Amino acid sequence: MTQPHEDASGSTTHFGFETIERAQKKERVGEVFTSVASRYDLMNDVLSFGLHRLWKAFTINRSGVRAGQRVLDIAGGTADLARAFARKVGKDGEVWLTDINHDMLARGRDRLLDEGLALPVVQCDAEKLPFPDNHFDCASVAFGLRNMTDKAAALREMQRVLRPGGRALVLEFSRIWAPLAPAYDLYSFKLLPWLGEKIAHDGDSYRYLAESIRVHPDQETLKSMMTEAGFARVDYHNMSAGIVALHIGFKIG
Repeated sequence: MTQPHEDASGSTTHFGFETIERAQKKERVGEVFTSVASRYDLMNDVLSFGLHRLWKAFTINRSGVRAGQRVLDIAGGTADLARAFARKVGKDGEVWLTDINHDMLARGRDRLLDEGLALPVVQCDAEKLPFPDNHFDCASVAFGLRNMTDKAAALREMQRVLRPGGRALVLEFSRIWAPLAPAYDLYSFKLLPWLGEKIAHDGDSYRYLAESIRVHPDQETLKSMMTEAGFARVDYHNMSAGIVALHIGFKIG
């Protein structure tokens, strides 16, 4: 399938397979997530057959987060990772839940409060994080990087706010094992939007989300982007035949 070209240094970017002005992307993505926020968790379970829970559990287990540490969850949405990190760091630790979208963040905040977790919650842009340099032991982003306008800027911000020795975790859809690609395309572009329409009454948003996966950098490209952003010892772990990959990088010095 032909993918659109993204002009990383120019005035245009991709919104799924559509080429748009870079200045429009945050608003367009915001509309998608405002639309899907109320059914986001349900749709995650349905569309991944529950596998997203295993992918996130693997991410937490590989995070190396310990009691008393500071964690930043970027584009954390409905707080799946933030809740798990909070249990890891304990009462002496610190976990910040952030997202650029108010509706997603409100659902995450409410879930945390329902579970007795009064974590700090901040609405902010991942490309311009409102946190000091060298502050966090771990920074994570799960299924959010591909929706950002300037992915390189977001990665640099993650690197900036990590302390030396800190770890970045990027959990994202990636490039599936080639023999499975035809079946995956059929699922992504036929079944996924149909389910989005039937369950969330929004087929267009789920069509965009499927397209956004295809134009996101593959495993090796994202590894190179993290290295260029200043991370060392970058590596990745494929899950579910490459449908998802967890990239891990460290801030050295």
